[in-house]
Amino acid sequence: MRRPRSLAVRSISAAAVAVLVALAIVGVGVDVLVDRHLHRSLDASLRERAVEVAQLSASAPALLTTPGALDSSLGGVQLQVEVLDRNGRIVSRSLALGGRVLPVHDAARAVIASGAGRYLGTVLGSGSARVYVGPLAETGGPAAGGAVAVAASTHDLAETLRSVRLFVLLAALVAASVAAAVLAVSMRRALRPLGRLAVAATEIERTGDVRRRLPDSATEDEIGALARTLNRMLGSLERARERERRFLADASHELRTPLTALLGNASYLRRHGPDEDVIADLEQDARRLASLADDLLVLAREEASALLPDAVVRLDELAFALAQDDPVVRVDAARPVAVHGDRAALERALANLVENARRYGPPGGLVTITASERNGIAVLVVADDGPGLRPSEAEDAFGRFWRGSTDEEGSGLGLAIVRATAERHGGRAHAEGARFAIELPALRDLSEHGATTTEEELAKGSP
Repeated sequence: MRRPRSLAVRSISAAAVAVLVALAIVGVGVDVLVDRHLHRSLDASLRERAVEVAQLSASAPALLTTPGALDSSLGGVQLQVEVLDRNGRIVSRSLALGGRVLPVHDAARAVIASGAGRYLGTVLGSGSARVYVGPLAETGGPAAGGAVAVAASTHDLAETLRSVRLFVLLAALVAASVAAAVLAVSMRRALRPLGRLAVAATEIERTGDVRRRLPDSATEDEIGALARTLNRMLGSLERARERERRFLADASHELRTPLTALLGNASYLRRHGPDEDVIADLEQDARRLASLADDLLVLAREEASALLPDAVVRLDELAFALAQDDPVVRVDAARPVAVHGDRAALERALANLVENARRYGPPGGLVTITASERNGIAVLVVADDGPGLRPSEAEDAFGRFWRGSTDEEGSGLGLAIVRATAERHGGRAHAEGARFAIELPALRDLSEHGATTTEEELAKGSP
């Protein structure tokens, strides 16, 4: 199995390739510009020399045949000149040509016929050459009406272009190497904290100890933000594990009492035979265990559920249905209040709040359920006539296995289920004195869901 390349190697390779590609594009542009400039400069020099010969032919035609009169150089490059008459016969030529003849017969005939000069490339001796063929005036000497051809070797021009290309290539390689080296140093320094994070994370995975933390980065960059985010995640996992540990400990403690009582009563029956009081205790302990198991299952489902409830639930209808035929429960809901939710779960949460109010309120006291909506929040409040919770107890009341100091009955999970249900619905549960409230996102437009409340329905639910 091939080992994948590291991030540093991939980044360095990508940077080197990017530099090479960029310089290759620049090199092509430079080559085109230099090539065009050199050729234009050479063409201008050839045409300028042809104009000089044409002026000489017109003003002093006898000088055309003087040996050496047509010889000249351009930047150390010898120019070859050949003068032809109107019939294409050679009238004069520069000594630099020696026994060679410029292969421009056809081009000269075209220039003489059209009167317009032209450039062409040709082979002269063992190398290539650039030639300009221009027309001569109709006046003066044997070359009148003919043409002049000026040629120069392109060897130096080609050498210059090769030098430029070699320089660009070497510059690209050097630049790519320097960029790769600089990036390698930078990546090594930048990835060193990431390596420490990986080592620390591997150690946490090996030990399973979520109390440990990743090393903080001294820089305010992405790696520092990653370290802080992962440490917050580890803190959340640690708190979740601690809650789970406390939950298991509390559940074990809560289960131990009825189980011990069951075992004791069963042992008594085995030794002494049936007894009505003992059998009644057995039934009570069994019901307590069953209730506790049901509440534990409900709480676990509420906290573990990832499904978002989407059914339309009328909170005012839930309140009226719960208060029906119950003289101590009064409902205050002047208008429909609807939410997206799980109807059964919300019914259970409301029932838990009402049961809590019955248990902690004064005997025979009134329990009031209020359903309202304000600022897009649906509020369901259950209140009793009792003294309510002290401020220090308001938060603890929604914890698992919490019970009021004056009562030891119940599983202690009722309010915990209420909070879990509210949070699953995107809301919250809180308490203030004898008022226990659930706040959920409200549905704005009830007409889309056919949710309407008539006076008859409100009256039917009122106690």
